[in-house]
Amino acid sequence: MKRREFFLRTAAASAFALQPFPYAAYAGTTKKHASDRVKLGPRAVELSRLAIGTGTNGGGGSSNQTKQLGVKGLANLFRAGLDEGVTFWDAADQYGTHPHLKEALKSVPREKVTILTKTHASTEKEMKADLDRFRREIGTDYLDIMLLHCMLDGDWPEKKKGAMAVLSEAREKGIIRTHGVSCHTLESLKTAAMTPWVEVDLARINPAGVAMDADPETVLGVLRQMKASGKGIIGMKILGAGKLRNRADEALQYALALDCVDCFTIGPESHAELTGLTKKIPAASVRG
Repeated sequence: MKRREFFLRTAAASAFALQPFPYAAYAGTTKKHASDRVKLGPRAVELSRLAIGTGTNGGGGSSNQTKQLGVKGLANLFRAGLDEGVTFWDAADQYGTHPHLKEALKSVPREKVTILTKTHASTEKEMKADLDRFRREIGTDYLDIMLLHCMLDGDWPEKKKGAMAVLSEAREKGIIRTHGVSCHTLESLKTAAMTPWVEVDLARINPAGVAMDADPETVLGVLRQMKASGKGIIGMKILGAGKLRNRADEALQYALALDCVDCFTIGPESHAELTGLTKKIPAASVRG
């Protein structure tokens, strides 16, 4: 089965659940690991291939991770990931996970991890306040990756120009290392691809088109434009917000084979699930 035919046949999650996955089409020749060191975007921010996400069903200051694990439990999950070489922590103000990072950092050297967080700020005043508050909540002098969270409109740069200006200045001062956006519509994703300010994009991608901005082939076209212009790309919704957990091997193999996705974030809800992911990734990367 050719790749394009597969994309067309699996545009919906129901179709994906019924169709056999063409492993040979996505089999790699080099084994990949969750702990692989990746240099992201034009600033070459170093991080692990897998990020520990903290926002499954996240919103209103909580998520599955915060509800089920609590501050100490999620902090222990971060530490467990570090033992397996997973050094990329994905947080957001919207998930309420900054205190959980702070707890983990009590026993983890700051320079050993890469921290991503996200803001809904639009104005200069809002962005300055968030930068100060986020660093205080996390317990760090600097943030590695700051993203404008959940872009929906095609004209988001006009609406967010104040926040963008503050983040550019913060990068020059070393308060953050790089900046970008997370996108939740095709229009906003296309705008991100054409916006030089965007150094990193967090994009929804999986082979079934679940919780995505468009069908996989359309999204990949935009992501390849981003990659060609030097932007760093972090994949999200790799397991379709949990809907593809029963097809994790296929979804992981698909993500690992994409030449336009540098790394990806998945939100484990237990130590066992994290360990399962770190074991599945090498096998999925070369399965034929």
